[in-house]
Amino acid sequence: MGNKFKEQTTVEEPNVSKPVKENKVVRSVANVVSGNFLSKETTLKNLPYIFFLSFLAVCYIAKGYYDDDQVRKLNRLTNEKKELKTQYIVVKDSLVIKSKQTEVAKALAAQTSGIKESVVPPKKIVVKIVNTNPKID
Repeated sequence: MGNKFKEQTTVEEPNVSKPVKENKVVRSVANVVSGNFLSKETTLKNLPYIFFLSFLAVCYIAKGYYDDDQVRKLNRLTNEKKELKTQYIVVKDSLVIKSKQTEVAKALAAQTSGIKESVVPPKKIVVKIVNTNPKID
């Protein structure tokens, strides 16, 4: 038998790939998206707690919107206050100028009402009170 070429039959193993381990986060997201997490008993036990946390999240978001609204309102009122203060200062300055004696005299001269500025200084009137009831001791 000498040198004879032997045929060797190779048995190929079936190509069984190991299941790829999915990331835990990916599995969790897949469970949430598919709705499988709702059927687990632990989820059903913790459902009131989940609702409570959801309620707190909604309240927190609503409070954020409310605070933003209050800040906008405060800024608007601050700007309005500044405008009114400026207007007050302008009107007060105008009043001070218009109430000077020379300005009043000019305004009276311009009118045709016949009122004229007095050149005679005012006199002080002193009233003496006389006691009409005598004291009886």
